[in-house]
Amino acid sequence: MLTLEQYEKLNPVCELSANGASVKYFTPNTMTKWRVDSLFEKEPVTMEWIAGFRDTDILVDVGANVGMYSVWAAATRGARVYAFEPESQNYATLNRNIVLNRLDGKVTAYCLALSDQFEYNELHLSAFEIGGSCHSFAERVDFKHEPLTPAYSQGCVSARLDDLVAGGVLPVPDHIKIDVDGIEPKVVAGALQTVKQLRVRSLLIEINQNLRDHRDLVSELQSLGFSYSSAQVAAAERRDGPFKGVAEYVFQR
Repeated sequence: MLTLEQYEKLNPVCELSANGASVKYFTPNTMTKWRVDSLFEKEPVTMEWIAGFRDTDILVDVGANVGMYSVWAAATRGARVYAFEPESQNYATLNRNIVLNRLDGKVTAYCLALSDQFEYNELHLSAFEIGGSCHSFAERVDFKHEPLTPAYSQGCVSARLDDLVAGGVLPVPDHIKIDVDGIEPKVVAGALQTVKQLRVRSLLIEINQNLRDHRDLVSELQSLGFSYSSAQVAAAERRDGPFKGVAEYVFQR
């Protein structure tokens, strides 16, 4: 039996090292521990993308979850990061990871959903757990655009990236990462003026190739002067399971 004082001191943390940098993550449950254990295997394309950042680069991370990539980019590459995560428990853990790594001057987190309009609505959770994903803002649909019965729905606010940049909340970034399990096209629609800025050199977006609006998004970004590697997408594509057809696309100018 633990005393209350002993319980309060429990602070499960995992530590990873790369290129001389040490990165810590708070791991209060099996989901967050899995995220640490699978960091290099789950999305190798994302890790390779971050490895190319310069220490003067600015990253906007949309759908940051508990900050696995936001913290990694700041700690190992010296990037300045603006992280957006609306889910309450993930947001709290994201901030805890920022503090653990003493990155409060490098990573700024906002408890905010990004979409194509400013709106008060609800975030529908697939599961109520730290590190959980596949949540949906506003519509009760999953990442396949199919009906979702949420485990819990919390109040939430959305904003447009264009409005945040125009309002001086953050500068035009060098890189944008978007992984929001379904509404990626809406996030880009609310960021078009920003994306058109030549400073934006790359975007990494999770694309569900089974969905027409996601396929249309790929064509739209190409029309704006971005290109991607078919070989890179093929290597990232999930070949089976519930996420079959989903892949990270790295768009570059």
